[in-house]
Amino acid sequence: MLKNCNYFNIKLVFMEKKNNAVILLVFLLCFEQLMCQNNKIHVAESTTFKVLSYNIWNGFNWGKDKDRRANLISWIQSKKPDVVALQELCGYTEEKLLEDAKKWGHEYAVILKKEGYPVGLTSSKPIIIKEKARDNLWHGMLHCVTWGIDFFVVHLSPSDRDFRNKEAEVIIEKIRNSKNENYIVLGDFNAHSPFDGVLDLKNEHLLDKNRKSDLKNEKYNNLLDGQFDYSVISSFLSVPLIDVTRRYVEPEKRFTFPAKSLIGIWQTAEEVEKNKHRIDYILTSRTMSSICTNAFVFNNGATSMLSDHYPVMSEFQLYINK
Repeated sequence: MLKNCNYFNIKLVFMEKKNNAVILLVFLLCFEQLMCQNNKIHVAESTTFKVLSYNIWNGFNWGKDKDRRANLISWIQSKKPDVVALQELCGYTEEKLLEDAKKWGHEYAVILKKEGYPVGLTSSKPIIIKEKARDNLWHGMLHCVTWGIDFFVVHLSPSDRDFRNKEAEVIIEKIRNSKNENYIVLGDFNAHSPFDGVLDLKNEHLLDKNRKSDLKNEKYNNLLDGQFDYSVISSFLSVPLIDVTRRYVEPEKRFTFPAKSLIGIWQTAEEVEKNKHRIDYILTSRTMSSICTNAFVFNNGATSMLSDHYPVMSEFQLYINK
């Protein structure tokens, strides 16, 4: 009888251990699936993911410059970006933006507003609008999610340092309220970076130009005590946001404004050359910067005549579901 009891107890212990192993296996499989759902970009298969930002200069003169529009669309198409952030979509509607986007392979497009100087976003995957922010912002900000990444498309004040700082505070607060660790802040910041400070020391012509402009303007000033201001970009960097362009592009080759298209309009050829500086950025979270593999400023060749700004692009190695 005792022998049978011992056998029965051993069998129960074995069955209990076996059941525990099955439960543990099921738990691990469920946990893995949950993690994949909550962090959509860290899944199975690797792909190169391209993000482009471009200020298109007054929406091609409010739609009148059809040749420049066609050439810029063709150029974007050649770069095959997965997400495109645009500034100065003057005269655009969401339908018109989608018309352009489809030509470079994107089926989804969102625009901030119809009037003034809108920003917009296009993507090869569905876009979720989180916020169209306009209060206390010069041109506004568009917050969207696509590819599992939060995008904040910005266009800060071109006229005043103090206003840009207030805009930075508003945008940074929105970034901190975002629950996603995968985010990118990009667009036309109209501000200098401390990472470009060494070049600014050599740019007396641009500094003198800004000093004269500030003296003429009683309401707004771009400089800080007569010197280039770095406080706006520094605020973003302190979040921290990572300036991925700085990691891959040499300081002398980072300039995004002015383009040669301005020669004979606002500046001479000599002035365009002397006034080169960077005001367009792609800034990322630490998580996104860790998978950034390259960055570009396309400031020569065809882009010289497509806008008054030059486009910037970054590449990332994503792991996604196919």
